[in-house]
Amino acid sequence: MLPTPAFEIALTVAVYTEWQAVLTRPEHLPTGVTAEDALAFLRYLASIAHLQDVHYLWRPFLRDPDDDMLLECAVASGCKFIVTHNVKDFRRVEELSVRAISPADFLNHLRSPA
Repeated sequence: MLPTPAFEIALTVAVYTEWQAVLTRPEHLPTGVTAEDALAFLRYLASIAHLQDVHYLWRPFLRDPDDDMLLECAVASGCKFIVTHNVKDFRRVEELSVRAISPADFLNHLRSPA
């Protein structure tokens, strides 16, 4: 469970705002979960995340500006991974020493012996 010493969530204000918009869309809410439930969970994640300032912009790097925003957070905070279902949208990130992996692959990475 979270928090965990296995990894730290990095977050910027811009990423948090994007998460709010995306996670409260009706098509992203599981049955029985309200937008307020999603926002409460997001506030919890923010409370345990590392708030990262981004002091430089080198956009555009990826095709989607929202993906660039995630990449900026990852690079600025020294993240090894961006965990996403859209790995294909992050093909170039390895040029910046970040690896895009699926949630399943990330869980397998956490479970593998060091």
